[in-house]
Amino acid sequence: VMANIELRVVFNTDSSRIGPKEWIKIARVLDTYRKRYDAFVVVHGTDTLAYTASALSLMLAGFGKPIVLTGSQLPLLNPRTDARQNLIDSLVCATAGRLHEVAVCFGGLLLRGNRAQKTSTSVYRAFSSATYPPLATLGVDINWNENALLEKPVAYRPRFKLEPNVMRVPIIPGVDPRVAYGDIAARGVRGIVVEAFGVGNMPDQRNSGWLPWLRDVTRNGVLVYLSSQCLTGALAPELYKSGSIALRYGVYSANQMTPECACVKLMLCLAHHDLNVNFPFAGEL
Repeated sequence: VMANIELRVVFNTDSSRIGPKEWIKIARVLDTYRKRYDAFVVVHGTDTLAYTASALSLMLAGFGKPIVLTGSQLPLLNPRTDARQNLIDSLVCATAGRLHEVAVCFGGLLLRGNRAQKTSTSVYRAFSSATYPPLATLGVDINWNENALLEKPVAYRPRFKLEPNVMRVPIIPGVDPRVAYGDIAARGVRGIVVEAFGVGNMPDQRNSGWLPWLRDVTRNGVLVYLSSQCLTGALAPELYKSGSIALRYGVYSANQMTPECACVKLMLCLAHHDLNVNFPFAGEL
Protein backbone atom coordinates (compact mmCIF):
# COMPACT_ATOMS: atom_id res chain seq x y z
CA VAL A 1 0.00 0.00 0.00
CA MET A 2 1.48 3.34 -1.10
CA ALA A 3 -0.67 5.46 1.21
CA ASN A 4 -4.08 5.86 2.77
CA ILE A 5 -5.67 8.39 0.43
CA GLU A 6 -8.61 10.71 0.96
CA LEU A 7 -10.07 12.79 -1.87
CA ARG A 8 -11.47 16.29 -1.55
CA VAL A 9 -12.77 18.28 -4.52
CA VAL A 10 -12.15 21.96 -3.79
CA PHE A 11 -13.60 22.99 -7.17
CA ASN A 12 -13.69 21.69 -10.73
CA THR A 13 -12.96 24.28 -13.40
CA ASP A 14 -10.76 25.06 -16.37
CA SER A 15 -7.40 26.25 -15.07
CA SER A 16 -7.54 29.40 -17.20
CA ARG A 17 -10.26 30.56 -14.77
CA ILE A 18 -8.04 30.09 -11.71
CA GLY A 19 -6.57 33.18 -10.07
CA PRO A 20 -5.99 34.80 -6.66
CA LYS A 21 -9.43 33.96 -5.24
CA GLU A 22 -8.94 30.28 -6.07
CA TRP A 23 -5.35 30.26 -4.76
CA ILE A 24 -6.62 31.58 -1.44
CA LYS A 25 -9.32 28.91 -1.38
CA ILE A 26 -6.82 26.10 -2.05
CA ALA A 27 -4.38 27.53 0.51
CA ARG A 28 -7.08 27.67 3.19
CA VAL A 29 -8.05 24.04 2.56
CA LEU A 30 -4.43 22.92 2.81
CA ASP A 31 -3.93 24.95 5.98
CA THR A 32 -7.10 23.51 7.53
CA TYR A 33 -5.94 19.92 7.01
CA ARG A 34 -2.22 20.47 7.55
CA LYS A 35 -2.06 18.63 10.86
CA ARG A 36 -4.37 15.82 9.77
CA TYR A 37 -2.41 14.57 6.74
CA ASP A 38 1.25 13.81 6.08
CA ALA A 39 1.29 14.97 2.45
CA PHE A 40 -0.89 16.61 -0.18
CA VAL A 41 -1.32 16.20 -3.94
CA VAL A 42 -3.15 18.92 -5.86
CA VAL A 43 -4.52 17.95 -9.28
CA HIS A 44 -4.63 21.03 -11.50
CA GLY A 45 -4.95 22.05 -15.15
CA THR A 46 -1.65 22.89 -16.78
CA ASP A 47 -2.30 26.40 -18.09
CA THR A 48 -2.00 28.21 -14.75
CA LEU A 49 -0.40 25.44 -12.70
CA ALA A 50 2.91 27.35 -12.40
CA TYR A 51 1.10 30.39 -10.98
CA THR A 52 -0.77 28.25 -8.45
CA ALA A 53 2.40 26.42 -7.41
CA SER A 54 4.16 29.75 -6.84
CA ALA A 55 1.20 31.13 -4.91
CA LEU A 56 0.94 28.15 -2.58
CA SER A 57 4.70 28.10 -1.94
CA LEU A 58 4.67 31.76 -0.86
CA MET A 59 1.32 31.93 0.92
CA LEU A 60 2.07 28.75 2.87
CA ALA A 61 5.80 29.34 3.39
CA GLY A 62 7.03 27.06 6.16
CA PHE A 63 4.14 24.58 5.70
CA GLY A 64 6.64 21.80 6.34
CA LYS A 65 4.84 19.02 4.50
CA PRO A 66 4.87 17.98 0.85
CA ILE A 67 2.44 19.74 -1.46
CA VAL A 68 2.80 18.29 -4.96
CA LEU A 69 0.92 19.73 -7.93
CA THR A 70 0.36 17.71 -11.05
CA GLY A 71 -1.90 17.39 -14.07
CA SER A 72 -1.73 16.00 -17.57
CA GLN A 73 -1.31 16.95 -21.20
CA LEU A 74 -4.01 14.49 -22.29
CA PRO A 75 -7.32 13.85 -20.45
CA LEU A 76 -7.59 10.86 -18.16
CA LEU A 77 -9.97 9.04 -20.53
CA ASN A 78 -7.56 9.28 -23.46
CA PRO A 79 -5.83 5.91 -24.12
CA ARG A 80 -2.41 7.62 -24.24
CA THR A 81 -3.00 9.87 -21.26
CA ASP A 82 -0.09 10.88 -19.06
CA ALA A 83 -2.45 11.56 -16.16
CA ARG A 84 -2.05 8.15 -14.50
CA GLN A 85 1.74 8.20 -14.47
CA ASN A 86 1.90 11.79 -13.28
CA LEU A 87 -0.52 11.07 -10.46
CA ILE A 88 1.34 7.94 -9.36
CA ASP A 89 4.67 9.74 -9.52
CA SER A 90 3.25 12.60 -7.46
CA LEU A 91 1.97 10.24 -4.78
CA VAL A 92 5.32 8.45 -4.63
CA CYS A 93 7.24 11.72 -4.25
CA ALA A 94 4.79 13.13 -1.72
CA THR A 95 5.04 10.05 0.50
CA ALA A 96 8.80 9.50 0.20
CA GLY A 97 9.57 11.39 3.40
CA ARG A 98 12.15 13.65 1.72
CA LEU A 99 10.07 16.61 0.55
CA HIS A 100 9.13 19.60 2.72
CA GLU A 101 8.03 22.12 0.09
CA VAL A 102 5.64 22.86 -2.76
CA ALA A 103 6.65 21.00 -5.93
CA VAL A 104 5.42 20.23 -9.43
CA CYS A 105 5.62 16.61 -10.57
CA PHE A 106 5.20 16.22 -14.30
CA GLY A 107 6.68 14.14 -17.10
CA GLY A 108 9.20 12.36 -14.92
CA LEU A 109 10.51 15.47 -13.19
CA LEU A 110 9.93 16.82 -9.70
CA LEU A 111 10.49 20.59 -9.76
CA ARG A 112 10.42 23.30 -7.11
CA GLY A 113 6.96 24.79 -7.47
CA ASN A 114 7.99 28.43 -7.61
CA ARG A 115 10.71 27.71 -10.20
CA ALA A 116 8.54 25.72 -12.60
CA GLN A 117 7.13 27.02 -15.88
CA LYS A 118 5.00 25.44 -18.56
CA THR A 119 7.27 25.35 -21.59
CA SER A 120 5.51 22.97 -23.99
CA THR A 121 1.98 22.37 -25.19
CA SER A 122 2.77 19.15 -27.03
CA VAL A 123 5.28 16.97 -25.17
CA TYR A 124 4.58 15.01 -22.00
CA ARG A 125 7.38 16.81 -20.16
CA ALA A 126 5.42 20.05 -20.25
CA PHE A 127 7.16 21.79 -17.35
CA SER A 128 10.76 22.76 -16.85
CA SER A 129 12.85 24.80 -14.46
CA ALA A 130 15.47 26.93 -16.20
CA THR A 131 16.89 28.51 -13.05
CA TYR A 132 16.96 25.57 -10.63
CA PRO A 133 17.78 21.86 -10.97
CA PRO A 134 15.06 19.20 -10.59
CA LEU A 135 14.42 18.01 -7.06
CA ALA A 136 14.15 14.48 -8.40
CA THR A 137 14.19 12.64 -11.71
CA LEU A 138 11.80 9.72 -12.08
CA GLY A 139 12.57 6.76 -14.32
CA VAL A 140 12.90 3.12 -13.35
CA ASP A 141 14.45 4.54 -10.19
CA ILE A 142 13.86 7.85 -8.46
CA ASN A 143 17.03 9.92 -8.31
CA TRP A 144 16.69 12.54 -5.61
CA ASN A 145 18.82 15.67 -5.73
CA GLU A 146 19.30 16.02 -1.99
CA ASN A 147 21.29 19.26 -2.30
CA ALA A 148 18.41 20.94 -4.13
CA LEU A 149 15.74 20.21 -1.52
CA LEU A 150 14.59 22.80 0.99
CA GLU A 151 15.35 21.89 4.58
CA LYS A 152 12.40 21.27 6.85
CA PRO A 153 11.28 24.69 8.10
CA VAL A 154 10.99 25.61 11.76
CA ALA A 155 8.32 28.31 11.47
CA TYR A 156 5.00 28.43 9.66
CA ARG A 157 2.90 31.53 9.14
CA PRO A 158 0.23 31.26 6.46
CA ARG A 159 -1.01 34.38 4.70
CA PHE A 160 -4.35 34.50 2.91
CA LYS A 161 -4.52 37.96 1.34
CA LEU A 162 -3.44 38.89 -2.19
CA GLU A 163 -3.56 42.15 -4.15
CA PRO A 164 -4.59 41.01 -7.65
CA ASN A 165 -3.86 44.22 -9.56
CA VAL A 166 -0.44 43.18 -10.82
CA MET A 167 0.70 42.94 -14.44
CA ARG A 168 3.65 41.84 -16.58
CA VAL A 169 5.24 44.47 -18.82
CA PRO A 170 7.66 43.21 -21.48
CA ILE A 171 10.06 45.76 -22.95
CA ILE A 172 9.62 45.79 -26.74
CA PRO A 173 12.01 47.76 -28.97
CA GLY A 174 10.35 50.95 -30.19
CA VAL A 175 7.41 50.86 -27.78
CA ASP A 176 7.03 53.92 -25.56
CA PRO A 177 5.43 52.82 -22.27
CA ARG A 178 4.02 56.29 -21.74
CA VAL A 179 1.87 55.65 -24.80
CA ALA A 180 1.33 51.91 -24.40
CA TYR A 181 0.61 51.89 -20.65
CA GLY A 182 0.36 55.50 -19.45
CA ASP A 183 -0.58 56.23 -15.84
CA ILE A 184 -1.18 52.69 -14.61
CA ALA A 185 -1.44 53.77 -10.96
CA ALA A 186 -4.46 55.92 -11.80
CA ARG A 187 -6.14 52.81 -13.22
CA GLY A 188 -5.56 50.82 -10.03
CA VAL A 189 -2.45 48.83 -10.95
CA ARG A 190 -0.44 48.22 -7.78
CA GLY A 191 2.51 46.21 -9.02
CA ILE A 192 4.33 45.35 -12.25
CA VAL A 193 6.98 42.90 -13.36
CA VAL A 194 9.08 44.60 -16.05
CA GLU A 195 10.65 42.03 -18.36
CA ALA A 196 13.89 43.64 -19.52
CA PHE A 197 16.62 42.58 -21.93
CA GLY A 198 19.51 40.34 -20.87
CA VAL A 199 20.79 40.95 -17.35
CA GLY A 200 18.35 43.83 -16.82
CA ASN A 201 19.01 46.31 -19.61
CA MET A 202 16.52 48.62 -21.34
CA PRO A 203 16.59 51.64 -23.68
CA ASP A 204 18.15 54.55 -21.79
CA GLN A 205 17.37 57.40 -24.21
CA ARG A 206 14.94 59.85 -22.71
CA ASN A 207 12.69 59.74 -25.77
CA SER A 208 12.35 55.96 -25.45
CA GLY A 209 10.24 56.61 -22.36
CA TRP A 210 11.18 53.67 -20.18
CA LEU A 211 13.21 55.37 -17.47
CA PRO A 212 10.93 58.43 -17.16
CA TRP A 213 7.94 56.08 -17.05
CA LEU A 214 9.50 53.90 -14.34
CA ARG A 215 10.39 57.01 -12.33
CA ASP A 216 6.77 58.19 -12.43
CA VAL A 217 5.38 54.71 -11.76
CA THR A 218 7.46 54.25 -8.59
CA ARG A 219 6.69 57.78 -7.42
CA ASN A 220 3.01 56.93 -7.68
CA GLY A 221 3.46 54.00 -5.32
CA VAL A 222 3.54 51.10 -7.77
CA LEU A 223 5.78 48.23 -6.64
CA VAL A 224 8.10 47.18 -9.47
CA TYR A 225 10.17 44.05 -10.05
CA LEU A 226 12.75 44.00 -12.82
CA SER A 227 13.17 40.59 -14.47
CA SER A 228 14.69 39.30 -17.70
CA GLN A 229 13.28 38.02 -20.96
CA CYS A 230 16.05 35.41 -20.89
CA LEU A 231 15.26 32.03 -19.37
CA THR A 232 18.64 31.38 -17.77
CA GLY A 233 21.46 33.37 -16.24
CA ALA A 234 21.77 35.81 -13.39
CA LEU A 235 20.11 39.22 -13.32
CA ALA A 236 22.56 42.12 -12.88
CA PRO A 237 20.86 45.40 -13.83
CA GLU A 238 23.60 47.40 -12.10
CA LEU A 239 25.97 46.51 -14.97
CA TYR A 240 24.16 48.92 -17.29
CA LYS A 241 23.34 52.61 -16.98
CA SER A 242 19.61 52.01 -17.47
CA GLY A 243 19.44 49.21 -14.92
CA SER A 244 21.37 51.24 -12.35
CA ILE A 245 19.04 54.19 -12.80
CA ALA A 246 15.99 51.93 -12.47
CA LEU A 247 17.33 50.58 -9.18
CA ARG A 248 17.85 54.13 -7.93
CA TYR A 249 14.22 54.88 -8.76
CA GLY A 250 13.18 52.11 -6.36
CA VAL A 251 12.77 49.22 -8.79
CA TYR A 252 13.59 45.83 -7.21
CA SER A 253 15.61 43.09 -8.86
CA ALA A 254 13.64 39.85 -9.27
CA ASN A 255 16.91 37.91 -9.37
CA GLN A 256 16.12 34.44 -10.76
CA MET A 257 12.40 34.40 -10.04
CA THR A 258 10.15 33.28 -12.87
CA PRO A 259 7.73 35.95 -14.09
CA GLU A 260 4.88 33.83 -12.68
CA CYS A 261 6.45 33.77 -9.24
CA ALA A 262 7.41 37.45 -9.35
CA CYS A 263 3.79 38.42 -10.08
CA VAL A 264 2.46 36.34 -7.22
CA LYS A 265 5.10 37.61 -4.81
CA LEU A 266 4.12 41.19 -5.61
CA MET A 267 0.48 40.28 -4.95
CA LEU A 268 1.43 38.87 -1.56
CA CYS A 269 3.76 41.69 -0.52
CA LEU A 270 1.27 44.36 -1.56
CA ALA A 271 -1.37 42.73 0.65
CA HIS A 272 1.00 42.23 3.61
CA HIS A 273 3.06 45.34 4.22
CA ASP A 274 5.35 43.63 6.73
CA LEU A 275 6.83 41.46 3.97
CA ASN A 276 10.07 42.41 2.22
CA VAL A 277 10.10 41.83 -1.54
CA ASN A 278 13.86 41.17 -1.38
CA PHE A 279 13.52 38.43 1.24
CA PRO A 280 13.37 34.77 0.11
CA PHE A 281 10.23 33.03 1.35
CA ALA A 282 10.45 29.54 -0.14
CA GLY A 283 13.55 29.15 -2.30
CA GLU A 284 12.18 31.36 -5.08
CA LEU A 285 15.28 33.58 -5.30
